[in-house]
Amino acid sequence: MLELKNISKRFGDQVVLDNLSVTIEDQKTLAIVGPSGAGKTTLLRIIAGLTPADSGSFTYNGQPTTAAELRKQGVIGVVFQGFELFPNLSVLKNITLAPTLQGVSAAAAQKHARNLMDQLDLEAQANAYPYSLSGGQKQRVAIARALALDPKILLYDEPTSALDPNLRQSVADLIASVKQQGMTQVVVTHDMEFAKMVADATLTVAKQGSESNEA
Repeated sequence: MLELKNISKRFGDQVVLDNLSVTIEDQKTLAIVGPSGAGKTTLLRIIAGLTPADSGSFTYNGQPTTAAELRKQGVIGVVFQGFELFPNLSVLKNITLAPTLQGVSAAAAQKHARNLMDQLDLEAQANAYPYSLSGGQKQRVAIARALALDPKILLYDEPTSALDPNLRQSVADLIASVKQQGMTQVVVTHDMEFAKMVADATLTVAKQGSESNEA
């Protein structure tokens, strides 16, 4: 379980998050929702260790920690809004690059990647390049790439925003499938209907830092 307490963040004179606290339960899916500019993505980036909070604390499994330490330990994985796949690498290489850079053998990284591709229906795209993939396929590759590092918590930044609206259900099914494998997930979305489809709990972030938790 990951707990954030009294997280605050401002950019210049603008307060984005003001003493926000949230608990992310193990093996559950939390949706973070709210209007544009309310700080949803900023909060996700703080959890991921990509943007520093101005104040506040992290506790993971009862032990005080920091976002930077969680990132260093590989606890957190991120699926970015624009997927951010490497255009010059095949699907297989996109998935295996980070593990091999972290010292995993090429054979082990490929075996894990092929298992993930099998689970996400990407076997036929192993040697394809991102330009040739559909939006839904790119989304699955981005998820496989994040899962290749075996994170404990997987974060999604607006997972449906770059996709055709007709693919919303398929993304919801993907998130449900990953959850069934025991993954803890956090989904940032502006789409309330999508949030209802995927979430066990919802954090609604409003502008000026007010927020509410809903089971």
